[in-house]
This record gives sequence, structure tokens and C-alpha cells, in this order.
Amino acid sequence: MTELVTCRTEDGVAHVALNRPDKLNALTLDTLEQLVATAHRLRADRTLRSVVLSGEGDAFCAGLDFATVLREPRRVAAAFAPRPWRGTNTFQEACWAWRRLPVPVIAAVHGHCLGGGLQIALAADFRITAPDAKWSVLEAKWGIIPDMSGIQALSQQVGMDVAKRLTMTGETLSGTEAVRVGLATEENLDPYAGALALASTLAERSPDSVAAAKRLFNRTWSASDRRTFRWERLEQARLLMGANAAEARRAATRRERPAYQPRAGIDPRG
Repeated sequence: MTELVTCRTEDGVAHVALNRPDKLNALTLDTLEQLVATAHRLRADRTLRSVVLSGEGDAFCAGLDFATVLREPRRVAAAFAPRPWRGTNTFQEACWAWRRLPVPVIAAVHGHCLGGGLQIALAADFRITAPDAKWSVLEAKWGIIPDMSGIQALSQQVGMDVAKRLTMTGETLSGTEAVRVGLATEENLDPYAGALALASTLAERSPDSVAAAKRLFNRTWSASDRRTFRWERLEQARLLMGANAAEARRAATRRERPAYQPRAGIDPRG
């Protein structure tokens, strides 16, 4: 099978790239399946500290390649069916699997970030964008809605009025405008370098506390106060008993660089 999603890990950072540059990294069913497989494989790596998602060539991702995908209606139907054990279908899991990773995921966005590509970017924890990148919930152009976890991601990322406007109009925003409305985290003339810089900063912290922070926010963003407080207590108790918190305290006291152990075991609930 053609390698439509490449992945190499270096110094605890997984460099994951969409690899269909001649088509502006437009998504095929094979690409979606490889995104899912890559995310699931990385989830088991306890030495991993972060993931940088990017696109080869001139774009991050121009969205779904309808012409290619619609040639295989039976395969589309199979990919559209949800898997009960995880609550997503293949289209959704290609994005949401990155939310399930116990490490920060940083999207480095340049060129086109359209439709399904925007939904992949929204599944990351942080989005570093080139100022002149093009962001659009492009599904409106085709008379459909975002269905690769985009509705959930938009509802968590921007105000409802902004989410409705982007979804209904399909208007295109620059990277600068995407930051302004909350779609992107920050702009950088070299978004990949910016993503690596953030990954380096995150690597200075305990992998257990970083993983706990991601879990906690993902689980409680729209939860009740009582539920959030319960998860805070549970996560903190687990951290306080862990070796990496002890190492963080030791290093801070001695003003030394901490030597962390691999991240604690995977929480199956993500």
C-alpha cells in the first residue's frame, strides 16, 4: 500500500505527515485508514512526548478527494458505519484518534486547510498556522456538513455563532483570521518550526502531568463542577504517588534538568 501517511519518531516527537503532495494531501479512504492506524500505534508508545501533524508539499490538507472516494460506494458505506466500542466511524476516528492520544498533538498548518483537513487540525491540541494559510469549513460548498468529528470540535473551539457561520457559509479565513476567531492557536511564518518549539517546551514537563492535563480537559470541558472536581482529585492523587512528580520536585529543588521516566501506563478510557 502506498504510504499516504508517514511517521518517524525522533527524540520523543512523532513527526506525522500527510503524504499526497501532488493532490494537496486531499484525503482518500486509504489516507483515513492510515491516519487511524498511525494514531492507534503511537498510543502504545510510552516514551512518546508529543506529535507534530503536518502536510507534505504546498498544503496541510485540501479536504476529502470526493472524485476518488466516491468510486468505491461499498467501501464508503463500510467506513461510514460506526464502531460501537469507540463511538466513531472511520471518517471520525481519523480525526478523533488524535484526541485519544495521551500526549499533546500539534498541527503545523500551511497552505490549504479545508474541509476534512480543517477537522484533522481541530483534533490536535494546538494549531500553529502560517499567516497566509487558507482555512475553511468547505463542506458548505458541497451542500453537506462537517462529519469527521468537526461539529464536536468546533463547539469546543469557538463560539456557537462563529461555528454556525463557518459551517453554513464555508467562507475562507486566513491563518491570521483563524487565530483571531479561535480556530488556530497562534501564527508563525514557519509553522513547523513553531510546532517543534512548542513540543520542546512541553518535553520539559513531566509526561504524566501533561497526559493528565490532556485527559482532564478532554473529559470535563463541558462537565458539571462536581464531575470536574472528582476527576481533578483522582488525577492529582495518581500524579502525587508517581515517580515523575517526585523527579520534578527533586529537579526543581536542585535547579537541575529533570530525568523523567516513560509515561505511566495507558488509560484505556482516553
